[in-house]
Amino acid sequence: MRNTAVLTTSVGNYSKRSGKVRDIYDLGDQRLLIVATDRISAYDVVMPNGIPDKGRLLTQISAFWFEMMGELVASHMISTDLSDLPEDCRDEELDGRFMLCRKAQVVPIECVVRGYLAGSGWKEYKASGAVCGVKLPKKLKLCSKLPEPIFTPATKAETGHDENIDFQKACGLAGKDVMNTLREKSLAVYSRAAAYAAERGIIIADTKFEWGRDAQGQLILIDECITPDSSRFWPADGYEPGRDQPSFDKQYLRDWLDEIGFDRNPPGPLLPAEVVQKTRQKYVEAFTRLTGRHFKWE
Repeated sequence: MRNTAVLTTSVGNYSKRSGKVRDIYDLGDQRLLIVATDRISAYDVVMPNGIPDKGRLLTQISAFWFEMMGELVASHMISTDLSDLPEDCRDEELDGRFMLCRKAQVVPIECVVRGYLAGSGWKEYKASGAVCGVKLPKKLKLCSKLPEPIFTPATKAETGHDENIDFQKACGLAGKDVMNTLREKSLAVYSRAAAYAAERGIIIADTKFEWGRDAQGQLILIDECITPDSSRFWPADGYEPGRDQPSFDKQYLRDWLDEIGFDRNPPGPLLPAEVVQKTRQKYVEAFTRLTGRHFKWE
């Protein structure tokens, strides 16, 4: 394990934009170079220090799913091989943490699929008995498994939290035909991933997908795919509805922030070594359980 986290990147003279985790470079053709840094955010605040190799772990998990789901859906991923990059991008520091991708026009809807009742879905259910307009059975508990997975779209917020919306509102924003297609594809990908993960002792409680149109107008899966940052992963062996579940993601970090009374406003506090190490261990465990591979950057 490396001791330092990669918090910023600089690649060639390409134009760059940065999100909470990823740096995105426009290669000037129909391709993007998407680099996952080791930055980590919680409660929409980016922490001052990151989690070593987190970007590699997210990238490798996404690449694993994109390959597995290739017969179900097309994705933006072209390659994760350094030799496929332009010569001025072939930095060893990028190895394992980048995707060479097709450009896409983003559909402005977060496509969330839920198999279990948690997070904002649980809050909505308690208030209305429904999630995003989908009526659910009475007397469900926190983290209950749903009778079948449900599609619960959300708006994509530039800042702050996404807002849950019903399917009709999503159709108004993106088009009915598009949303019917994305609902079908999102449910299919989630269902296959959930069944696969269950065989490896992981419950995928929910996940969110992003979709876009490529240059030919085809709807393709973009961004990341079923990672601990875009999903809730729970260990199956300790699952019990009616309480919060331990998870393979940054829940350990959130719990620590709550313990120290973090007010959820920037700047975030410096993370102690123990929080960094234990958070990293959760990501590594998710990777190894899902892929069956050794994480070669250990």
